[in-house]
Amino acid sequence: MTGAPLTVVQLLPALESGGVERSTLEIAQALVGAGHRAIVVSAGGRLVPRLQAMGAEHVTLDIGRKSLLTLRHVRTLRALLAREHADIVHARSRLPAWIGALALRGMAAPQHPRLVTTVHGLNSPSRYSAVMARGERVICVSRSVRDYVLRHYPDTDPSKLRVIPRGIDTTAFPRAANPDAAARGWAAALHPALGGEGPLLLLPGRGTRLKGHADALALLGKLRGDGLDARLWLPGARERGREQYIAELEREARSGGFADSVAFTPATDEIARAYAASDLVLQVSRKPESFGRTVLEALSVGRPVLGWRHGGVGELLDEMQPAGAATPFDAAQLHHIARELLAHPPSPPATIPYTLSAMQEATLAVYAELIDERD
Repeated sequence: MTGAPLTVVQLLPALESGGVERSTLEIAQALVGAGHRAIVVSAGGRLVPRLQAMGAEHVTLDIGRKSLLTLRHVRTLRALLAREHADIVHARSRLPAWIGALALRGMAAPQHPRLVTTVHGLNSPSRYSAVMARGERVICVSRSVRDYVLRHYPDTDPSKLRVIPRGIDTTAFPRAANPDAAARGWAAALHPALGGEGPLLLLPGRGTRLKGHADALALLGKLRGDGLDARLWLPGARERGREQYIAELEREARSGGFADSVAFTPATDEIARAYAASDLVLQVSRKPESFGRTVLEALSVGRPVLGWRHGGVGELLDEMQPAGAATPFDAAQLHHIARELLAHPPSPPATIPYTLSAMQEATLAVYAELIDERD
């Protein structure tokens, strides 16, 4: 690739929260840091100021709204790409990818940007979802995602797929003493249900049934039935619009007799400290995750992880801490492994190979591949 600065336009529905949004900001940061121009097109959201503070640009266009009216944005986006002399269009979600592909279809060859897509999730296979496999390069966030793409979209050329795992900034998740009495005291002061001398289980995740909160509650009941004064913290479970779901979980905790040993809370801004306070981190999503960033974060802090052996979570556990992988939905095995991990915590990995900088560098290298082909 020549040394000329690039203009990269990323497309996604909105900039509110979530893994896709986080990856978008991380790549925008890498682009700006390397002297390139980063533009993000979305409906906006609370992360826009953070994006702009890093030197990237935002264009408000509601390209993720599931309505036929969204097609009116094709012409607007096409004009934007031509006006800003975009080199790369990077689509991160299905409807924005369709809008982007249609916009590119109407552009003259000299102005035509190259198209990159990232498959962030294991969406139900369909013609609608197939657009994510149509980029000139298709970034898969794990080997599990690559296998998924080739299995469900067999016409995809494997040579255009690039596996680029998500990464973490390990300095934000420093190794902590185990146990960390100060961190546990902090957690107990915030949420009295987390006090006591017994082990603390942590399940970070949004308030949705897919995150496996019920499995975590059932595990807690079994551990307490074993005589352990176990506690469970569910940061992120309590969020607006999920009140009925939380009420259901609270009823389960009461019926199990351990309502005073569970904390259903909003997400915490000090998640690294929450990992340090815990003895065991759970990743028991009922639907396979495409990656499993929680696994890396917890292992970086030095805490064992227990999760179902499927999707990206199972992939990471098999590679980095196989003792924590349980057969999906086998509650008895989950209980057995939890007891083993609490009694004999495995040594955490010496290093975390999947870093933020590695992910950023690999993504910019994909852009360079396409530009080099054009030149």
